[in-house]
Amino acid sequence: MTKVNDAASPDGEAAASSEVRTVDIVFDAKARALDAFKSEVTVTSQYSNFSVTLETDEGKLHGGDGSAPMPLHYFAAGSVTCLMTQMKACAKRLRIPIGDISMSANFHWRIEQSGRDPYTSEPVGFDIDIEVEGEAPVEDVKRVIDWAKKGCFAERALAVPCEVGHRLKVGDDWVDV
Repeated sequence: MTKVNDAASPDGEAAASSEVRTVDIVFDAKARALDAFKSEVTVTSQYSNFSVTLETDEGKLHGGDGSAPMPLHYFAAGSVTCLMTQMKACAKRLRIPIGDISMSANFHWRIEQSGRDPYTSEPVGFDIDIEVEGEAPVEDVKRVIDWAKKGCFAERALAVPCEVGHRLKVGDDWVDV
């Protein structure tokens, strides 16, 4: 498990100095299946100790009741709002005055299924259109976006491959799968 370095702050003033600080941002999720395809997940930030409980469900086409947002709704929402938050933070740090930000995004996957086998999925591409109000020169806004893309946790998770570990509980032990 990753340990959080509470001494550093992602929004602290130390960024203005030449000192490099590292902060681990860790979220824990505990999920459980409810009925059919409905699930409940509680997500807790170790950094801020804030928790939120969300429900998901699949649409009728996939066997769910459509009683809650699908998991990919949260994925899409988290992706664009994470980038938007980073843009605001980067603009503030770079002292570039930007106004309101709005985004439109398209998230595209393709599934493939053979016979009665479960399907496999692959991302096709994700496109994000960004509108920024204000008088900042286009080059400055581009600089904000460039830094925001580098700092957006969701976008970096998509752009930089990392290992995703999976374990199965068998009796009292955990087995890598």
